[in-house]
Amino acid sequence: MISSSMGIWNYWIVFLLMMIGLFLVIGRKNFLKKIVGLAIFQTSVFLLYITFGKITGATPPILNEALDKVYSNPLPHVLILTAIVVGVATTALGLSLVLRINSEYGSIEEDDISAQDLVDYHDEIETNKKLKSKFVK
Repeated sequence: MISSSMGIWNYWIVFLLMMIGLFLVIGRKNFLKKIVGLAIFQTSVFLLYITFGKITGATPPILNEALDKVYSNPLPHVLILTAIVVGVATTALGLSLVLRINSEYGSIEEDDISAQDLVDYHDEIETNKKLKSKFVK
């Protein structure tokens, strides 16, 4: 039983990384921690696809004399390389947005930003009521 469950150790690692990433995205209020959680979650998906693409005992798909061998499919690995580049770009964009949010609100905590937005919204409503009362008279 133990040897069979340890034989799929990479699936356990993928599951653990997915749960850590999901917890950071859902359970944390700090935007920087959320972006780190997304990056961890992306990494777990990359590992999962690479695990699916691995064929035990297969050789690289390089043509030579022996055409009767089992070859690995290179497509999952190529797609993951593309996904890694897209993931790095997405993370960089998210970090730049966090910097912009920090410069605008002075915080990257979700609760602080929501509270500031609520205060700004109520101030705007009061200002609109005052302006409307001036013009309605």
